[in-house]
Formats: sequence, structure tokens, C-alpha cells
Amino acid sequence: MLTNILPPPGLPRRLATQSAVLGIGSGTYLTGSVVFFTLYVGLTPVQVGLGFSLAGLIGLVGSLPLGHLADRIGGQRAWVIGALAGAAAFAAYPLTGGFWTFLLVIAAEATADTLANSGRMVYIAAAVGREDRVRTMAFNRAYLNVGFTVGSGLGAAALALDSRAGLLTLVLANAVGLVLNAIFVARMPAVAPLEETAGPRPSPWGVLRDHPYTALAGLFGVLWLNATLFGEVIPLWAITMTDAPKPLLGALFALNTVMAVALQVRATRGADSIAGSARLLRWAALASVVACPVVGLTSSTHGWVTIGLLALSIVLVTTTELWLSGAQWFLQTEVPPPDQRGAYMGASKSVGGVPKTLGPAALTFLAIHTGAWGWWLIAAIFVLAAVAAGPIVAWVARTPRNGYLIQPATIQR
Repeated sequence: MLTNILPPPGLPRRLATQSAVLGIGSGTYLTGSVVFFTLYVGLTPVQVGLGFSLAGLIGLVGSLPLGHLADRIGGQRAWVIGALAGAAAFAAYPLTGGFWTFLLVIAAEATADTLANSGRMVYIAAAVGREDRVRTMAFNRAYLNVGFTVGSGLGAAALALDSRAGLLTLVLANAVGLVLNAIFVARMPAVAPLEETAGPRPSPWGVLRDHPYTALAGLFGVLWLNATLFGEVIPLWAITMTDAPKPLLGALFALNTVMAVALQVRATRGADSIAGSARLLRWAALASVVACPVVGLTSSTHGWVTIGLLALSIVLVTTTELWLSGAQWFLQTEVPPPDQRGAYMGASKSVGGVPKTLGPAALTFLAIHTGAWGWWLIAAIFVLAAVAAGPIVAWVARTPRNGYLIQPATIQR
């Protein structure tokens, strides 16, 4: 039982601890970020929304070049630089005096966060052996959720103070957390520079010409629409189209967190091969297929039946999240040539971000404005993803990349 709760000693445990520290800081901040910007900085909700949209755009466009930068300077160095730059940006938030300085700081913070995330993935892929890599990432995700839960409680306590000092605590706690994060990462074991693949150094933009991989990235983007269902569409549906009590939403979010903490490691079993990852992608898609009509039924049910069906839908979309995460961790670290992991993972985030950007508006329209039958159309999207998963993964696996080819059981150069 402890093997699913406590990471193995050594680097995996240190990485999990780092994730928990990061989660505490980010959870504290995110709990009241909108309140901070509106009440402390004095921005309007529209201005705050525009800033968050700019941050999302930077993550979408900047992931590939910043991932390539992480390949060049090393994952650990990129991770530390990104964390320190992010800490500086959060420390500067209380100094912003208006909309344009807010945009400048949030752009700097989004760039730093993108670089840090790229560095983290590059470092873990290089520092942790293939047989332990996905399991280590699963522990990291679980411990991040634990930290985020603790941070959310601290953030709620800071908001309860109903003072400028409490609001200031929100951002400064995250700045401190990022500094501690940088210290943790800097003290982790160094990784020897990776041997570059044969031939001339490829352009980072050449990754986009790897059509099998971009197809896989698009598949990831479609499957991650389940996060939009969980975070936006299902709560909106529950409030506007069912008789479920509004406090139920908090319990549904808590259910997702508990499952992510307790089951993420166990859910990655099988994500250690091409065939196993393809199978998890299919299972992930089918879980969301089932979730959609379950949600649709709640428009015609009442009381505890509605509550039970909504809880079941959250279990299903969370299961999608757990299986999808394991498969994505394996494929994003094993498919690219080792010296191009950052660029490939950045391309995956950029390409996969397109469906996730369009998803909220499209899925909300299908679910809310068409009636319950719109959920069947959403389910059809995931059916197509389930059908496409096997052929796309097989296409990726049989395609060499600059002399590098992944095999079902072994990696060959």
C-alpha cells in the first residue's frame, strides 16, 4: 500500500517533495488571484481576463521555442532560471500600478512558467530511468495535488482576513514557494549532457513537420477537452440545467482531488510501452464517452439521483485524466530523440492547445444551448478520439526521427 503513497527514496522522493512545495505556493495564490488583481491592484474583471488570456497565449506560442531552449541549456538550468524569474514576477505584482504594467508582469510570469515547465520535463526525462519515469511523474502529480489542496486552504484563510495584508500574502507566498522550488531543483543531482542525434542540429520548428507527432499532439488536445468538461461545462450545466444544490460543486471538485491523489500512481500501470500507452488512451477516451450521456440525463432527474449521476460523471472524467496523464508522460518522453525532448514537448503543448483553446466555447454551446442531446455530440468527439488513438500511436512508433526510433519494448539508435 505504501508503494502507492510514498515515492521511492532518492531522486523520486525529492521530486515529489518539490512538487508539494510548488503546489502549496500556487494553490495559495490561485485561490484568490482574481480578488487580488481587482481589489489590491484595482483592475476591472475584463482587464484581469485579458491578462489571463495573454498568459495563455504565451504558453501556447512560447512552449516550442522555450522547450528548445531547455534542450540547449539543460533541463535543470532552465527549471531553476524559470522558477527564479517567476518568483521575481510574483514579487513585482504588488508594485503594478495599472493595466499595462500588469500585462508586462503577467507576460513575464507566463514566460518564466513555460520555461520552468519545459525544464522540469527535460530534467526528469534525463535524470530518471525509463522504467521509473512514468511512475515518478505520477507521484509528482499526486503530491502537487496534495500541496495545492493545502495551499487552497491557506489562500482561503488569507482571504478571510479581508485586508490588503491578506491579499498581499497570496502572491508573496507563491513567490517564496518558487524560490524554495529553485533551491530544491538546484540541489538535485546534475545530469550529464545528452549525446546529440547524428546529422546537423535540427531547427526547433522542424518538429512541426513531424506529422505523426503533431497528429498525436492533436489527439492529446482533443482528449484533454475532458478538463474543460470538468472545470467549466459540467459545473455550468449543474447550476443552470439541474436541481443540484450549488454547494455540491465543492464536493465534486474535492472528489476529483481525492481521486488524483489516491489513484494517479495506480492508474499509470501499463503506461510503460507503446501498446500499453495506446490502450490507456483508448480507455481514457471511452471513459469520457460514457460520462457525456450520464451528465445529459441529469436534466430530467431529481434529488439524490441527480447528485449521484453528477458524481459518477466526475469519477469518469477524472479517470480519463488519470489514464491520459500516464500515457502522455510515456509518449512525450520516449518518442522524441533525447536531445530534442523539450522542443517536442513544447510542440505538443502548442498543437494540443488549439483544441483546448476552442473547446470551452464549443463545448459550452453544445451542452447548454442545444439541450441534453448536445452531450451525445460531445461523446461522438471522444468516440473518434478512441478510434484514432491506436493508428496514430502506431504511426508515431514506426516513424524514425533524425535517426532515432522507438521500439515497443526497447529504444534503439
